[in-house]
Amino acid sequence: MNGGEIIAHLLLRHDVKYLFTLCGGHISPIFVAAERIGIKVVDTRHEVNAVFAADAVSRLTNTPGVAAVTAGPGVTNTITAVKNAYLAQSPLILLGGAAATILKGRGSLQDIDQLSIMKSVCKWSATIKHVKDIIPTIEEAFYRAQEGVPGPVFVECPIDILYDEKMVREWYGVKSKDNPSRNLKDRFLQWYVNRHANKLFSGKPANIPNNYQCKPFSFPLHQQSDIKKTISLINKSKKPVLIIGSGAMMQSSKALQLAQAVKSLGIPAYLSGMARGLLGKENNIQMRHRRKEAIKKSDLIILAGVPNDFRMDYGNHIGGRKFISINRCKKDLLKNKRPTLPIHADPMDFLIDLGNQYHTDCADWISTLLELNNQREAEIEKQALEAYPQGINPLALFKQLDEDLDEDVILIADGGDFVATASYILRPRSPLSWLDPGVYGTLGVGAGFALGAQLVYPEKQVYIIYGDGSSGYSLMEYDTFRRFNLPVISIIGNDACWSQIARDQVEFLKSDCAMNLAHSDYQMVGQAFGGDGIRVHDMANWQEAFSLAMKSHKMGIPFIINAIIGKSDFRKGSISI
Repeated sequence: MNGGEIIAHLLLRHDVKYLFTLCGGHISPIFVAAERIGIKVVDTRHEVNAVFAADAVSRLTNTPGVAAVTAGPGVTNTITAVKNAYLAQSPLILLGGAAATILKGRGSLQDIDQLSIMKSVCKWSATIKHVKDIIPTIEEAFYRAQEGVPGPVFVECPIDILYDEKMVREWYGVKSKDNPSRNLKDRFLQWYVNRHANKLFSGKPANIPNNYQCKPFSFPLHQQSDIKKTISLINKSKKPVLIIGSGAMMQSSKALQLAQAVKSLGIPAYLSGMARGLLGKENNIQMRHRRKEAIKKSDLIILAGVPNDFRMDYGNHIGGRKFISINRCKKDLLKNKRPTLPIHADPMDFLIDLGNQYHTDCADWISTLLELNNQREAEIEKQALEAYPQGINPLALFKQLDEDLDEDVILIADGGDFVATASYILRPRSPLSWLDPGVYGTLGVGAGFALGAQLVYPEKQVYIIYGDGSSGYSLMEYDTFRRFNLPVISIIGNDACWSQIARDQVEFLKSDCAMNLAHSDYQMVGQAFGGDGIRVHDMANWQEAFSLAMKSHKMGIPFIINAIIGKSDFRKGSISI
């Protein structure tokens, strides 16, 4: 087995089903070997989307997603996606090609100090210096990605540890004893090269041991005393609020258990990030609006996988109220404000245990919050009826889309103003049916996330909700969708503007510099790659466009709805810094 084959077999042992890549000679042995043993190799049009796709797989399954990219620019092209996964606490493995070990630092093609760059954006990084180190390094990578607080890891794979030994020795120019070098300088050089090659391949495993076992990982667990203290605080409160975030969704296989536990618990809940959709399309304890007001009216807040960062106004929303925080990450647990009861544990396991042991009746409090919620819904309903002089009212678009969506959908959020508007209106149908970048706020996740999601769930409808600005980052992946027969549907809110930034920039700085785009025919990108699409100017033609998208989906063809929308003030004053 060459090094690439060893890595491929290790991926298979870890139940990796997809390897995302963009080809490069440095890493060819990895993906060629992976394909030969049954791992589906999916090649993207940009390395960043390979990592975004791996991230989506990580979030939707119990197995870290894996991407392999070539050396130098291949690796550096992934930095945004890797850092996004790090801040989203998403486990994935990035395999990066590198110059031959014997040529490091000598000006070889695409040879840079990759480890120094990558260690600043990922949880752990390492380089493989000998073929015998492949197994322990890859094993450590899977362990590090999942241990404690999950995150991305980077493994540098020099080209000479991946190819066949005979071929590498030929590259090195190692001469045989039958054909020795004649002068002293050549003989010394050959001795050095031969010595390096011997060390490189010494102890190389012939195969993966039959008794090989994956290294187990762990994460902090709660104690029964934590449950008792929580129950005591809830019993003393009359208006508790539960806020569940992405940090409570790290074990995808238990998502349905969590949903049932939260329902059994009976505390009104606000869902954010990956937790959206946890309680289905609608539930009497799920509140969608006026979270800040609810917090101010409450007497106990429970944060499950939610740090007090900018999304909670750095703890100022909570103020002096009692609050419980459950988080795997100790830093996030104590960020900006010390909880009344800090619980360093996995929020999902904690809530499942709590919901199985305890139920509270918050009927009157729930009625109060539902009234607040319904007031906001009525405001949105009224605003959705407003006619725009040019383009579609985006609120009306999402109200109609929410009615049109099937139950079996996954929604990918990639954008600013248009996507944030969608979050007020669209109701994810089930646990793990909403993917957004997370705290980093990264634009460009759309196609990569959709690629991973559609592969994991081929039977589901996967939608990308794109702003017209964010769509420019990844629409080229419609080529990938078409080549792999993935019928992803994109809805682009096209107002020819970077609206989320423009709204405040124009007001504060009196300039629209760098804010304006064009009402471009984005649907033609899909058509150029063998997909399909349509441009829509008003709601009168929306149903026709949506029907065409459904027909295209059934035929396995990706589709783009380019919706020309009017400029909206729905989210005026919402900028976060």
